Amino acid sequence: MKSFYLKRIISMLITIILITTLTFTMMHSIPGGPFTRERPVPDEILRALNAKYNLDDPLPVQYLNYMKGLITFDLGPSYSKIGTTVNDLIESGFPASAKIGLMATVIIVAIGIPLGVISALKQNKPIDYAVMFLATLGITVPSFVVATVIIYFFAGKLGWIPSFGLSDPKGYIGPVIALAGYSLSFVTRLTRSSMLEVLRQDYIRTARANGIKEFSVIMRHAMKNALIPVVTYVGPMIAAILTGSFVIEKIFAIPGIGRHFVESVNNRDYTTIMGITVFYAVFYLIMVFLVDVAYTLIDPRIKFREEK
Repeated sequence: MKSFYLKRIISMLITIILITTLTFTMMHSIPGGPFTRERPVPDEILRALNAKYNLDDPLPVQYLNYMKGLITFDLGPSYSKIGTTVNDLIESGFPASAKIGLMATVIIVAIGIPLGVISALKQNKPIDYAVMFLATLGITVPSFVVATVIIYFFAGKLGWIPSFGLSDPKGYIGPVIALAGYSLSFVTRLTRSSMLEVLRQDYIRTARANGIKEFSVIMRHAMKNALIPVVTYVGPMIAAILTGSFVIEKIFAIPGIGRHFVESVNNRDYTTIMGITVFYAVFYLIMVFLVDVAYTLIDPRIKFREEK
């Protein structure tokens, strides 16, 4: 067990180094620089800015300095927001993104899994057709279309919710629904298909033949195996949702981490792009690690084995 955790942590560190190196290389391979604008900046000012942010150092020196900062959790200054660091942008944007993402995750898990189970148990019945129709609709309709419809009808026509911002608690309704729509539909379909496959297994037939109550067969025997594919999807999904949706935050004018990332791309803010990319990568790797741990909690038959 300890060997497994040690290997995974080392693997995560190597992955983070590779992602950081790749992002750094790509950012510095793009023609121009963070202070390149449509209106040319005088050479004297450009040299002064490059000297201030150490951009006139050789590229290997810049890389080593950035990696040193990464070790101490210093992601550097923002090139587009003077006097602001990348750490400040993440600290200010992540809470709003995380709140919306957390609410969306609760809705996805609390509604998606039960709907998928009910749909599987009522296969080829009206309720199954209705759930699958809504799930298919949720997958095929893009989130920005859902967001636009919510703003047009519920904010513009009916006035039930604000069209932007999070100052009013009702302001969370639109972004959460738009953010949860696709994943809720996908989890429902995934749970249904996984549940149907498990219900056809011999051990389920054996359990029913032995007179075990249907509720126990479903909850104690079928659900464990049926949930493994769902957990595999939900882990990385949480990382993606909690770190902000660029489109949803832009449409609802939410001051989240996704909006900072979009602005940094438009302004060629290298340090912010790299910082948010590394932040997302770390968050993603942690969630994948937790998924592996969750496997053993859902199904005790899955154990970590040391390789001989």
